[in-house]
Amino acid sequence: MMETKETPGKTKIAVSTPIQVGGNVITPEQLTVIASAAGPEAHIEITPFRQIYVEIAAEEKEKVTEQLQQAGLQVYPAGAVVKGLIACQFCKGAEDAGLATAQAIHQAIAGMAAPVPIKVAYAGCALGTSEPLLKDIGVVKMKDTFSIYVGGEPKGIKTAIAEPLAEGLKEEQVIPAIMKVIDFYKSNAKGKEKFAKFVRRMTLEKIREAAGVAVSPNA
Repeated sequence: MMETKETPGKTKIAVSTPIQVGGNVITPEQLTVIASAAGPEAHIEITPFRQIYVEIAAEEKEKVTEQLQQAGLQVYPAGAVVKGLIACQFCKGAEDAGLATAQAIHQAIAGMAAPVPIKVAYAGCALGTSEPLLKDIGVVKMKDTFSIYVGGEPKGIKTAIAEPLAEGLKEEQVIPAIMKVIDFYKSNAKGKEKFAKFVRRMTLEKIREAAGVAVSPNA
């Protein structure tokens, strides 16, 4: 999806529901609040990464943000940032699928500035319904451990499946590893270099070194 430019005097915000069992579920009341808070002249766009872009008058941003948050919605910057976590539906249940871990990842990364938009996905089992291997960074829970994949690219004629960065990670290792990968990318990307292209240019070995992880616990 192309990031569109903002209209003069307008600002764009990214609205999403919390990470929850059932996936990207929004209530009729929340939809009503979005429409009411944004106003009849707002430009509203559904994105493929579980966010709703709402373009509003710049001077209304603080008021609209407060109204949306009061309705249980989350508001983040649009544009070149790390997008909110694209999560599965947690069909195995909150505990088995790692809902708390997913929520913590989302809290840590959503809205971070980046050279280009970054998409991070989480799957609570190997079914991978959130398509983690097609995202820039993918996290998959495998029983009691986690695997991280990097470099997925679903668009264009040069699509790519994400490659395994680390497997067998403990829960407390996941967020620090993701943050180090993102920081390494921000520090070493060439201009607006896509994350997948960056991964292949830098090599997995260098990214593992930056993240402080091994491909498997015994490596």
